Amino acid sequence: MVSISPPASANHPHYVRHIAHDRPWHWLALGWRDMMNAPVISLVYGAGLVLVSYLLVLGLWQADLPYLVLPMAAGFFLIAPLIAVGLYDTSRRLEQREPTGLLTALTAWRRPVQIAAFGVVLLLLHFAWTRVALLWFALYFHGGTPPLEAMPFYLLEAQNLPFLVIGTLLGGAFAVLVFAVSAVSLPMLLDRDVDVISAIITSVRSVQQNPRAMALWAGLIVLCTAVGLVTFFVGLGVLFPLVAHASWHAYRDLVR
Repeated sequence: MVSISPPASANHPHYVRHIAHDRPWHWLALGWRDMMNAPVISLVYGAGLVLVSYLLVLGLWQADLPYLVLPMAAGFFLIAPLIAVGLYDTSRRLEQREPTGLLTALTAWRRPVQIAAFGVVLLLLHFAWTRVALLWFALYFHGGTPPLEAMPFYLLEAQNLPFLVIGTLLGGAFAVLVFAVSAVSLPMLLDRDVDVISAIITSVRSVQQNPRAMALWAGLIVLCTAVGLVTFFVGLGVLFPLVAHASWHAYRDLVR
């Protein structure tokens, strides 16, 4: 069962539904249905993300910067909504029984100028996170960079656990911020003629008014991403488009 929040005001121009706390499972089911209805688009996006991930890791390793792999993985949470715009549009087209295509999906982000503006917001947050991660690394290892060949094992030593714990908390704080401002923002910008501020306000209200459901949704996103990362990015080829399609249905469920 869902209910509607009070009528919109000038600062909150859209209704936000109150939803059952287990609705994210329904979003995943609908996302899987969209993947089956548009398999080529979904898997091309997924394969492209896997390929780019490998190229980035290879580039960091060749540049003797393997310690940036973890910040890069955390940064994925910050820019993933922007990457997924074409998949949101595919779900929108399937819902409205419009034709879908790979070229249409790849160029969907160009439709409203506001999407590009929100993309700048996400990229700025990503750059901010990268700078914070680099600063934390420099402050903790001020005596010198750990040996590259032993980096994974070195970081797991007991004396370096504070580095991992605090770094994870910092990345988590950025991820929570991005989740709140982008939970429904980009699907909404794709679907309606609204400005970035209105979309962000609506997204934050969706999270505030449905804390249990959105906490579950955030946890499922983190779990899917973690599975994708521990499978050396291969799992992202399926899980990323699944979450992207499901995110469209989250928006449709949350915003009237």
